[in-house]
Amino acid sequence: MDFAEILFALFIVVIVIVSLLSNLLVLLCFIHSSEIRRQVPGVFTMNLSFCNILISVVNMPSTLVGIVKHQQPFGDCLCRTLSFLETFLTANSMLTMAALSIDRWIAVVFPLSYSSRMRYRDALVMVCYSWLHSFTFSLIPLLFSWFDYSPIYASCTLHLSKESAQIKFTVFTIVFHSTSFMLSLVILCVTYLKVLKVARFHCKRIDIITMQTLFLLVEIHPSVKQRCIAEQKRRKQRATKKISIFIGSFIICFAPYVITSNVNEMWPILEMSRNWVLG
Repeated sequence: MDFAEILFALFIVVIVIVSLLSNLLVLLCFIHSSEIRRQVPGVFTMNLSFCNILISVVNMPSTLVGIVKHQQPFGDCLCRTLSFLETFLTANSMLTMAALSIDRWIAVVFPLSYSSRMRYRDALVMVCYSWLHSFTFSLIPLLFSWFDYSPIYASCTLHLSKESAQIKFTVFTIVFHSTSFMLSLVILCVTYLKVLKVARFHCKRIDIITMQTLFLLVEIHPSVKQRCIAEQKRRKQRATKKISIFIGSFIICFAPYVITSNVNEMWPILEMSRNWVLG
């Protein structure tokens, strides 16, 4: 192993430890708190933590072994099982984050009717859909033997070993990432932008009422007025920062794999098209 591989292996170890401990704490809070279990967001949070724990325990260690050994870490049967779990858990996590953003959007935009618009049963239906969606898109490559060890990712994942099915596999990959990553990203952006818009509107109303009240009570000193304006800006920036971090973390976690996967699968087709045109 060279120095870069050692650093990358250490990075994976740190990620595994942090992810495992943090998600176990979330899961323990859900188990021991009846109040959290009764709340709708707790259903999505529990499902997301469950997926993250399995990824940390099953898939990431196998990637670490692949980096150390420079070859497929396990047998073909176990490798296909790990590939199935990786595809299933990744898609499930993305869809769960999208469902959680829908829940937050309803809670902020429709606070008075939240309990009727987002019931516990509705949350369970959304989680069941994410499981069914993820299972379906994980079962298809398993049936067509599209799971294999990829040296590029040093892990068992979606990978085509037979060139004869290149077009079918590429179409599947594009559809899978479009209905999982892109759909979740669009939902995240739309819902949280609406949440941010409503939050800024309420902040503005609160600020106007506060300033009017202060004007009625006392004559505001310029320094006090400046501090109030500065606090208003910080409040808006905090809301924008929290939403940006949530969406940004989603993009950082999933976009590199999705982009490289699509590029790797599209490249042979582009090469075939170029050779056909030149030939």
